[in-house]
Amino acid sequence: MKRQRVAVACVSFAGLVGVAISSVDYSAAATKSPEPAPAAVLIDTMESELHRAMTSLGNNATDATQPKPYFLSYAVSDSDSVSMTAQFGAITGSRENRRRVADVQVRLGTAAEDNTHGDHRNSALTTIPLPLANDSDAIERTLWFATNRGYGKALDGYLKVKTEQQVRAKEEDASADFSSEKPASAILQPSPALVVDTAGWQSRLRELSGLFKQYPDVFYNNVALEATTETDYFVSSEGAKVATPNHVARLVIVARTRAADGMDLFRAETFEADEVAHLPDQKALIDKTAAMAKNLEALREAPVTEPFNGPAILSGRASAVFFHEVLGHRLEGQRQRGDDEGQTFTKLLGKQILPTFLSVSDDPTLAEFQGTSLSGHYSYDDEGQQARRVDLIKDGVLDTFLMSRLPIASFSNSNGHGRAETGHMPTGRQGNLIVTSSKTVSDAGLREMLKAEAKKQGKAYGLYFEDISSGFAVTTRRSPQAFQVIPLVVYRVYVDGRPDELVRGVSIVGTPQAALNRILATNDKQDIFNGICGAESGSIPVSAVAPAMLVSEIETQRQAQGTARPPILPPPGAASISGGKGGQ
Repeated sequence: MKRQRVAVACVSFAGLVGVAISSVDYSAAATKSPEPAPAAVLIDTMESELHRAMTSLGNNATDATQPKPYFLSYAVSDSDSVSMTAQFGAITGSRENRRRVADVQVRLGTAAEDNTHGDHRNSALTTIPLPLANDSDAIERTLWFATNRGYGKALDGYLKVKTEQQVRAKEEDASADFSSEKPASAILQPSPALVVDTAGWQSRLRELSGLFKQYPDVFYNNVALEATTETDYFVSSEGAKVATPNHVARLVIVARTRAADGMDLFRAETFEADEVAHLPDQKALIDKTAAMAKNLEALREAPVTEPFNGPAILSGRASAVFFHEVLGHRLEGQRQRGDDEGQTFTKLLGKQILPTFLSVSDDPTLAEFQGTSLSGHYSYDDEGQQARRVDLIKDGVLDTFLMSRLPIASFSNSNGHGRAETGHMPTGRQGNLIVTSSKTVSDAGLREMLKAEAKKQGKAYGLYFEDISSGFAVTTRRSPQAFQVIPLVVYRVYVDGRPDELVRGVSIVGTPQAALNRILATNDKQDIFNGICGAESGSIPVSAVAPAMLVSEIETQRQAQGTARPPILPPPGAASISGGKGGQ
C-alpha cells in the first residue's frame, strides 16, 4: 500500500503478483534457438542511443528555449517470473511472465538547479516497455521515442521551475538538485535462468492451502509463490555502465477469520530465499500453516483489549518493524529538505537520539543474516551507485542519513541508497536496516524486567507483541509526526503470575522521539523482518534486523472494527470435518 506524500507504508505480503507490462508465450519461446546475450546487445544499444541523444538534443544554438541535457540515463529492468496461487486445496492462478522495461531520465539546466527541483522530481522520468527480443533496431527506436518524449516533459518541468523561483521565498535548504559522483563500471554476471518445478510447487501449494479446510472459521486463505530472476542495466551520460543480477523467491500464506463481534482478523507468514530450491521444506511450511490456523481460531475468542499506556516487550520481528517505521524513514535523505517534510532529525546530527546502548546501520551488501536471505540486498542502487554499509547511529548518536543523488545540507553525495521501483524516481531508501545492542539480557530476564516495570507503574500487566503485519509513518510537517504499527499477535503479561492472555484489536501509535527514548533493554538475539515498503519512489523490498526490546511506555489504541457477522452457514464439508454426519 502507498500513502502519497503523507505517509510511507510497509507490508510483509504485498506485491507478489504484478501487472505484466509485456509478456511472451513460453511454449513458443522454448522451441526457438537462443538469442544473443542481452549484455552484448542491450547495453551496447543503450549506450549508442544515449550518445546519439546527448549529441543531438538541444543542438540548435539559435534556440535558447531548447537547452541541451546535462544528464541522461537509461535504466532497464529485464526479468522473468513465475507465480501461482492456491486456495482451499485448489490452484487459483498460475502464470509465467517476461518483461523488459526502461526508465529514461532527462535533466535540463545544471546540477545546482534543474527540472527536478522542488515538487517537479518526476519531470525527469519517462517509462516505457522495451521489445523483449534482442533486436537492436527495435530497441533503438523505442529508446528514441521515449527519450524524445522525456525531453519534452523535462523541458516543461524546467520552465515551471524557473518561473516558480521568481515568485517564491528563499528556500531553507539551498542544496543542489543532483550530486557529482564517480561513474561506476560493473558488468556482473546476468541473473541465472529461472527454473521452477511448476507441477511440484502446485502440488505443494494445494497441500498447504488445503490445510485450512480443517478450520471452518477460516473463511479465506491464499497461498502464493512468486519466483523472479532479473538483471538490471544502467548507463548514463556520465559514463556509468552497470549490470546487476537479482534472483528471489517468496512464498506468502495469508488467512482470515471473523470474530462474533464483527472484527476481521488475519495472519500472514512470509518465507523468502534467493531461489525456490532454498525455501523451507514442506514439513516446516505445514507446521507454520497449521500453527497460523490454530492461532486464528484462538484470536476469534480472545478479548478485545482496551487502550493502554504502559510497559511492553516487542519481539525481534515486531522491534524490526518498529525501527523501520519510527526511525528508518525519518533518516532517509530527501526527508531532510523541502517545504513539506517534518524533518524530525534534521537538526540533531551529532546528538543522541537513541539510548547509548543502541547503534543502527543500513547494509544492503548483506545477502543474508544468520542463514536467512535478506530482501533489502543489492549490489548497486538504482542510480548506478555501489551499495555500501552506512552507520547511521553510533552508541545512540545520529551520524548521517541514507542518501541518493539528491543532496541535502551537510551531505552532498550519495552513499548508495538511491532506490526506486521501475517507473519511479529514485530517492534515499532503506535496504537492510540493522539494530545492534550492547545492553542485552535473556528472554526470561527481559520478561522479568517487564513485570517489574509494570509493577512499578501500578499496572496489572504489560504487553508482549509477538508478531506484526505492517505499519506506516507520517513524515510531512502538515500532519502530526506520528507512526502506527499493526500487531497480529499480542499477549497481556500479568504481574501476579497469571498465565499470559491472548488479546486482539490493538495497534501501536505514538510519536518518534518520545517512543525511541523509552527503550530500556533488549534481548540477546536478533530477528529478521523481510517485507515490501511503499513510499514516493514506489514499492521496494526491504529488511530490518533487530533484537526484542523492552520499552517503559508504549501507547496503543483500538483498531477499527467491522460490523458484518461471521458467515451464517458453515462451509461445505464442515460437518464431516468436525466428525458429524453429512457434508459429503
